[in-house]
Amino acid sequence: MTAHGIARAVTGGVTEGMPPQNDIGPRFFDRALLARRQRRARSLGAETFLLDRVAGDLADRLGAVLRTFSHGADIGPPGDAVARAVAPLASNIAHVDLPEDDTEALPLAPASFDLVVSALALQFVNDLPGTLAQIRRALKPDGLFLAALAGGDTLTELRQSFAAAESEIEGGLSPRVLPMIEVRDAGALLQRAGFALPVTDVDRIVVRYADVFALMRDLRRMGATNILHQRRRAPLRRATLFRMAQIYAQRFADDDGRIRATFDIVWMSGWAPHDSQQKPLKPGSGKISLEEAVKASGQKS
Repeated sequence: MTAHGIARAVTGGVTEGMPPQNDIGPRFFDRALLARRQRRARSLGAETFLLDRVAGDLADRLGAVLRTFSHGADIGPPGDAVARAVAPLASNIAHVDLPEDDTEALPLAPASFDLVVSALALQFVNDLPGTLAQIRRALKPDGLFLAALAGGDTLTELRQSFAAAESEIEGGLSPRVLPMIEVRDAGALLQRAGFALPVTDVDRIVVRYADVFALMRDLRRMGATNILHQRRRAPLRRATLFRMAQIYAQRFADDDGRIRATFDIVWMSGWAPHDSQQKPLKPGSGKISLEEAVKASGQKS
């Protein structure tokens, strides 16, 4: 696909059978605020160690597929790390930003790409099932979707420490850390969106810091601070912040005094259905009954 063809595929989606997603249900994230936070992160000097790690892992996983791709899309990239990592495996990669508003309609034409990838972006969409359905429609038959998003127990230490400090100092809790997808739910979402051969797994990355304030500086430079619609608008009380830091150090420090921060990267992959793909056997098509199989197994032992 030429550069002109890629541009047409990216810009033609809303008018070619993909209606805008105006009714997306609950809006957890302030996406306009996310865009401002990400711009601020770039102005401060973006911290990319986690994205670089995920981009490298994504390229490794894609390389194991043993095929090349011609028409790819990188969804919601906060930088060019993913595009650079997968460039040897895909001849054309279109950069597709997630919308800053809450419509979350991706400008992708149906059946336009044989590869769609995303790294550390989809955890910020309000309607993940709807976004996955849009990606599925944008894939050609036998096209591949491969994505990584923060989920599971990501930043569990920070969440626990804030909860304990706020309960103790302020007598209540406020939403501070994003809700996280679990790996067991990711597979169900892929199936719901119509992907074939869905596969999910989780990669746990533990990073160590001198203190929680160093962690929070990195989160700020990742553009990953609080963007919840229901976040407390009042400034964080100094007493709560310092109590949180004490609790974090007490509960999650190693013997050398450095603290741990967990990042669970949930991986999702699936294919647009195609006749060449493996199919599960139809119920009742087996050549031997379960009872016979159990008897045969017992005889061999």
